[in-house]
Amino acid sequence: MIKTLCLSSLLWLASSLPAFAAFTLAPLPYAYDALEPVIDKATMQIHHGRHHQAYVTNLNAQISEYPELAKLDLVSMMQRMSEFNDAVRNNGGGHYNHQLFWQVMAAPGSGGEPSKALLEAIDRQFGSFDNMKTQFNQAAATRFGSGWAWLIVNDKQQLQITSTANQDNPLMDINPVRGTPILALDVWEHAYYLQYQNRRGSYADAWWTVVNWHKVNRLFAEAMTTTH
Repeated sequence: MIKTLCLSSLLWLASSLPAFAAFTLAPLPYAYDALEPVIDKATMQIHHGRHHQAYVTNLNAQISEYPELAKLDLVSMMQRMSEFNDAVRNNGGGHYNHQLFWQVMAAPGSGGEPSKALLEAIDRQFGSFDNMKTQFNQAAATRFGSGWAWLIVNDKQQLQITSTANQDNPLMDINPVRGTPILALDVWEHAYYLQYQNRRGSYADAWWTVVNWHKVNRLFAEAMTTTH
């Protein structure tokens, strides 16, 4: 009887899982406490291990409805988002956004500096690096509810600051402002509330000290050489 129950339970569990898990949660490129004191260890553990994992799990569950998802990379998925349902939009966006977010951060003091080419582009578009930071922080602060602030390269190969609600992003073909993200800040409350409570502005200000400019510089260079 016990063996029968165990077998039944295993069969039920197998039938409840997606037939093919195309998407996986990659480990962070640093330890959970590497971003302290800017972002605390507990927040990173919950944010990566629970929130991001949930997006991956829920996205894989959509493969049964959209088998083509298993063959798409995340960028291609974003660019075809109008073809899919809200579950793919929310969870696919959540997976892409967080995957980028982890990569554009590094331990304080290890992220380097903006490249000469990026600084020149920032000066052309915003007047100065400080002006760019001010506008970016404003986009983060004024995003009502949950969402993201972005620095993107638009279709004119110009830098642009924008924000999106929920797990949308500028790669999505349904987004009114389109472009290639090179820097992203998560302003969902779970990204900062344990440490900063309702002080989103303080979180955004402190976050600049953990930006991984090595990664941002590469993303900028790649975006500028892409044909639009």
